[in-house]
Amino acid sequence: MYIGPYALPNRVFAAPMAGVTDRPFRCLCKALGAGYAVSEMVTSRRDLWDSLKTSRRADHQGETAPIAVQIAGTDAQMMAEAAVYNIDRGAQIIDINMGCPAKKVCNKWAGSALMQNEALALEIAAAVVQACQPHGVPVTLKMRTGWSVAHRNAVALARAFEGVGIQMLTVHGRTREQGYKGQAEYDTIAAVKAAVAVPVVANGDIDSPQKAQQVMHQTGADAVMIGRAAQGRPWIFREVAYYLATGEHLAAPLVAEVRRLLLDHLAEHHGLYGEYTGVRSARKHIGWYVSSLPAGRILQQQVNTIETAAEQLAAVDAYFRELALRMDRLPPAPWQIQEAEEVCA
Repeated sequence: MYIGPYALPNRVFAAPMAGVTDRPFRCLCKALGAGYAVSEMVTSRRDLWDSLKTSRRADHQGETAPIAVQIAGTDAQMMAEAAVYNIDRGAQIIDINMGCPAKKVCNKWAGSALMQNEALALEIAAAVVQACQPHGVPVTLKMRTGWSVAHRNAVALARAFEGVGIQMLTVHGRTREQGYKGQAEYDTIAAVKAAVAVPVVANGDIDSPQKAQQVMHQTGADAVMIGRAAQGRPWIFREVAYYLATGEHLAAPLVAEVRRLLLDHLAEHHGLYGEYTGVRSARKHIGWYVSSLPAGRILQQQVNTIETAAEQLAAVDAYFRELALRMDRLPPAPWQIQEAEEVCA
């Protein structure tokens, strides 16, 4: 599969998630089998480009190609300028955010709110494509099925976006009104795939290898994008990619491997954010890794009181060393338990 000139190693992608898919997490996902990963969204507001948050999100040091940056905003010219700003800082693919359902984004008529204004959405897409063309940078776009159940317009917009030069579309199988509630539906994604010739990526509720295969079959999508299911389980990308390629499951990761992965992740996280912010923002990642593991809640309570990077690393190291004395591998994932029960039944 290609995005512009870039050949991707597989069809299992990491979704952009604000506050999660920073450079250390994207690099980890790619190392663990994600064929593609998109950055957290970068604002199109020029007055915020010099902020610490934006500078961190525009940091791609050591990241493997292709480097994809998602931009968000409501003004076509500002979005075009934001695209060039990020290209100058290493972006090789620009992704337009028309999928975020967060109130603080939609209240400013950005993200998925743009799907209510089809003319503006198309104007933005066209302006960004035009700005990126001289640089040879492809433009992709992530959206939802529509604003509400009564206003599902993803198919019409997909055709229009393809017409102005968007080279890949990702569709989350929910409306903005749904947020992340209920269950994703895939019929609309299938309709989008049938309506356009550019690659289409299916997103929403993909949390296991079997679900990824089911969604690809149901939608005809060219790839799947995984978001929340990768929080604390970044190896899900290799599990899904292996299953799609072979029809077989990988064993759960070794405790020793997870210890190394998390310690390396934390060190990179501290390096990007600095000790004060890094220690605090890393707590959620630690919680995701250990919430379902033995005595994981105890570790979470402990790290929530730790304020130095050295102490945080030492606590995590000690926890996983102790866990390795009790088990070689992580316990089965929920989907592995469910599959085993179905086999037994």
